[in-house]
Amino acid sequence: MAESPLAPRGATRIWGHLWMILGVFVVVFPVYYVFIASTHSTQTILRPPLPLLPGPEGVANYRDAFSGGIDRIGGVSLWRLLGNTALIAVGIAVGKIAISMASAYAIVFFRFPLRMAAFWLIFITLMLPVEVRIQPTYKVMVDLGLIDTYAGLILPLIASATATLLFRQFFMTIPDELLEAARVDGAGPWRFFRDILWPLSLTNVAAIFVIQFIYGWTQYLWPLLVTNSNEMNTIVIALRKMISFADAETPWNLVMVTSVLAILPPLLVVVLMQRWFVKGLVETEK
Repeated sequence: MAESPLAPRGATRIWGHLWMILGVFVVVFPVYYVFIASTHSTQTILRPPLPLLPGPEGVANYRDAFSGGIDRIGGVSLWRLLGNTALIAVGIAVGKIAISMASAYAIVFFRFPLRMAAFWLIFITLMLPVEVRIQPTYKVMVDLGLIDTYAGLILPLIASATATLLFRQFFMTIPDELLEAARVDGAGPWRFFRDILWPLSLTNVAAIFVIQFIYGWTQYLWPLLVTNSNEMNTIVIALRKMISFADAETPWNLVMVTSVLAILPPLLVVVLMQRWFVKGLVETEK
């Protein structure tokens, strides 16, 4: 009996699904493990193996975390830490999008001397490691009195050569006929940007917002440098401060609760904006 020509394709599909399931398991299991640990006591966490099912301490752990049970971060509530982190992440994402769109708009649609030189100067900054810029940037923040302020946490991080490059590449796909039609209609630069360019860029904006929100949410080094007060800490810094060198002195149940709460907001942003995010990354026809 002849073998069906669909058999190899079916086998390939099965193997593809198996690899996909394995990849999902590798990515999701650590998150699940952290959640399970957040529902057990510290004694259970320190006594391996950790059970793979939720424990009876979940409600008490989360209640303690939100009611001041975390005392290794200066008594700052989780609400304040989450609020600080969310404000920084949103500020960085919105700032990067605004500055990158403006710079890409100017480079693509305006003709001025050294236009391409300006673009290449922006592009070259991708080759500079973060460590190279930290000391001069910190000195500027000190001179401006922006230490322990939200402005000091956000402003140095809102420039993005990557986002500028992505917006430039998209703007270059805008047909010249559309620009000419806007000119004939009497649209100025601001009206062209507001009524035509911005609606066409929404998927790209959503994709870049998701990426930059996660980038801002997970910041550790810069907030650690420019904040001295516990009131200005982010959730990532709080996690580090909660962990002691001795396992017995670390409230691992509350550490796991804080870890879960630190994971949830970026996860929700990705899930809620998934359609826009994927469309902004893969869509080529506008």
